[in-house]
Amino acid sequence: MTELPSQFNRALDNGVKASEVSEVITHLAFYSGWANAMSAVAVAKGVFRARRIGADQVPPASGPLLPIDKAAETQRATSVEQNVGSVAPGVVQYTSDPLFHDLWLRPALAPRDRSLVTVSALIASGQVAQITYHLNRAMDNGLTKSEASEMLTQLLFYAGWPNVFSAIPVAKEVFEKRIK
Repeated sequence: MTELPSQFNRALDNGVKASEVSEVITHLAFYSGWANAMSAVAVAKGVFRARRIGADQVPPASGPLLPIDKAAETQRATSVEQNVGSVAPGVVQYTSDPLFHDLWLRPALAPRDRSLVTVSALIASGQVAQITYHLNRAMDNGLTKSEASEMLTQLLFYAGWPNVFSAIPVAKEVFEKRIK
């Protein structure tokens, strides 16, 4: 959290909109945990106040959602049901309802950017098993191999070499399978 105010300011200085910062925090609540998101909210509130960014510049809590990709959603839902349904039906429900039928369809952050944030969070938290699905989704959402490579390079300094080196074989496999 110590570095967060300067990183929020740097993002805003580099053209990231306050609405995007807000939406990244909302998104990361699901991928980095509520406690981390609430800590980030407190920091963002101070940065926004200092920069005179008002509530009118952040996305509403609810509103119209982006259209759902029915084929991709059917595939995702089937996979989650097969892998998790017999163990934790509630996880299946919450994965569909608030996560993929609400959060992922919020228009305040482009699907490509939402995917980039998700993959970065998974790498930073060492969640290697989740990277294949989300990196493929990121690339389906428009992230290029070059951008994914640059993300890995940038994450070295923020997530640490071990997390990035653990993610690289997964990324390599995703890239190779997408070429074929």
